[in-house]
Amino acid sequence: MIDNQVKISELDGKQLYNSFIAGAYRIFENQKLLNKINVFPVPDADTGTNLASTVRSMIDAIIPTNNPKETAIALADAALTGARGNSGIIFAQFLYGFSNEIKTEQALDVRSFAESMKNAVAYAYEAIANPVEGTILTVIRDWADYLYTLKDIIDDFIRLLIKAYEKAQQSLAETTGKLEVLARSHVVDAGAKGFVVFLEGILDFFTNGGIKNAMPSQAIPEQDEMVEEEVSHEEIKFRYCSEALINGQNLNRKKILETIRHTGDSIVIAGSLEKLRIHLHTDYPAELFSILQKFGSITYQKVDDMVFQREIRFNRKASIALFTDSSCDLPREVLDRYQIHVVPLIVHFGETFFLDRVTIQPKQFYSLLDISNHTPSSAQPSYKEFVNRYEFIASHYDSIIGINLSQVLSGTWFNSDKAAREVSERTGKKIRVFNSRSVSAGMGLVILRIARAIEEGVPYDELVPKIEGWIAKSQIRVSIPTLKYIVRSGRVSQFKGFIARLLNLKPVIGLNEEGATYLVSKSFTEKGSMRKVIRNIRTLHRKNSIGTYAITHVNNQKCAEWYTSEMEKICRKSPEFIDNVSPVLAANAGPGAVCISLLFE
Repeated sequence: MIDNQVKISELDGKQLYNSFIAGAYRIFENQKLLNKINVFPVPDADTGTNLASTVRSMIDAIIPTNNPKETAIALADAALTGARGNSGIIFAQFLYGFSNEIKTEQALDVRSFAESMKNAVAYAYEAIANPVEGTILTVIRDWADYLYTLKDIIDDFIRLLIKAYEKAQQSLAETTGKLEVLARSHVVDAGAKGFVVFLEGILDFFTNGGIKNAMPSQAIPEQDEMVEEEVSHEEIKFRYCSEALINGQNLNRKKILETIRHTGDSIVIAGSLEKLRIHLHTDYPAELFSILQKFGSITYQKVDDMVFQREIRFNRKASIALFTDSSCDLPREVLDRYQIHVVPLIVHFGETFFLDRVTIQPKQFYSLLDISNHTPSSAQPSYKEFVNRYEFIASHYDSIIGINLSQVLSGTWFNSDKAAREVSERTGKKIRVFNSRSVSAGMGLVILRIARAIEEGVPYDELVPKIEGWIAKSQIRVSIPTLKYIVRSGRVSQFKGFIARLLNLKPVIGLNEEGATYLVSKSFTEKGSMRKVIRNIRTLHRKNSIGTYAITHVNNQKCAEWYTSEMEKICRKSPEFIDNVSPVLAANAGPGAVCISLLFE
């Protein structure tokens, strides 16, 4: 401990940065608790995960300088970029206000620090369409106001922070009585609790004498403090928690607010004239993002299914989580039944991008394909997005099994596996990520087999060794009317594509043992190509019986039904499902493509 006689009368940029990072690590320690007590504005159990994502951006950014204003601006910008959820965006906006209100580039004394913090409160309130007391807003205001009252009687940062922390604790305790939903659940507001533990980390930094002493160990310990009773919950009014980061010039917060107000509630708009972070709960995320595109360039999108998150929190069916990406093409009802977690891939039309099967559905994709001047392309989710997903899942499950589309076709598996290893090391949870060496329902059928094994109660350690064998039993056959799109995607060479177009060939594509595409057969007509698919599948079935199959297509229901009829003749079974291919795959396969996915016994 620092000697009681030691005083800190000024803060430079590096002290400010290191104290904030110590606060960030305290949020990591309390992440599980914050998720557990999250009941307002909706009980989606992700406040801890969202705040952790927000402050992790500050840690990842290379920031420290001696200049406190430069440091505060950089911290606020990093927080805004990584902000997630109601509380995360409010917190980021408060930091933005603090950085904007600092009037000097010299070290901060107690007076200038307190004045900047008090003035920053207005920024946080302005970001909320309908501010509610008894939340993180109230605790931030009470803490900052108390700092301000102390600025003329205390000239030591340690004493100042101790006194103000006590006030924040008191304000936090009072949140339970200010909101009925908190009182019923016997909890404090989760976002407010997150802010208080952030302050606790800052205080520890100064009283313990260094950043290393304030940081927890690499493996975040389980949180012992838990609410005794299960947190109650209400019906969720709007299903999707939607967020966007918009870049532009002279962004008008008020105009954006009025334009999107009708689409949902829990609106938060934080940031500056050049960069805004927008948060809203809605049933129609695609409509929201369509509106926001008119105001600037959307550089980040996030949509969380709060109904699904609530089910995971209160009605979780298993201790093993199953996690995949949107290219699995499993229908929504299958995903919901088995509580399968999905991260969306990304579809680009020029500079505009969408979240696969979230902010763009197959029908919207086909419409855009007809009218857009841009050729669609695809991209994998970022490494950071996978980290956020795995951390949320790890806070609710004992272990996780991930499976992603073929490593040869996309970098999705690499980002997923790398993020899983990081989260596993930090949380101690068992996480294994498999390269499916397939795509579409070829991967989806393997996931479905894993999901049914989990439902049957197969333990993690028994289940994991079986999965590679199931992957090896998966096959797909794709009939493609035109090679134009698959050539553009880079899956077939330009020269081969040229020859195929010259001869007007209709190829049949498969995936080899490594998950790379290869030519199974070719024909001069679409009908001839389809017949060759069926003949090939009949041969495969004679060698090894088909256990199950599914059919996915790119806006070609007629051919999908023909394939279904022929497949029922071969294996005397109906398909697990028939559905449109996800937009991210349709962008690569092109209109009219049909995929028959097989899983052998």
